[in-house]
Amino acid sequence: MNLLEHDVNAQLAIKGYSDVKVNAAIASACPHELIQMLYDGLLERIAQVKGSIEQKNIELKGVKVNQAVSIVLGLRDALDQKQGYELSSHLDGLYDYVMRQLWQAHLKNDPAILDECTYLITQVSEAWRAIKPQQY
Repeated sequence: MNLLEHDVNAQLAIKGYSDVKVNAAIASACPHELIQMLYDGLLERIAQVKGSIEQKNIELKGVKVNQAVSIVLGLRDALDQKQGYELSSHLDGLYDYVMRQLWQAHLKNDPAILDECTYLITQVSEAWRAIKPQQY
């Protein structure tokens, strides 16, 4: 086995371990924790988009923007329009704005737009983290 094959095998093993770890966390999480995981994942993807812009990695940028948008769509789907309609409506508007900004950052290769998205999602994530979850 050459060095390249060894490196690829090691990367696949790490990814497999990471996937198992994430799946285990998801399986044992309550709904409150799942939303927090989505926020954390979104912030991570936004940082990866920014890094790919800075590294001029067009392919990775596209993959990470799509992942970030998918997470935002998941957050929108999780909104409960029946309870707390006003808050849900505001969050839906914020998520829509963040999605549009992610696409703008992608098209314009503008990390400053991503900084705004990070700021907005961090604010919501910190507020969510401060809420005491219901017992399930």
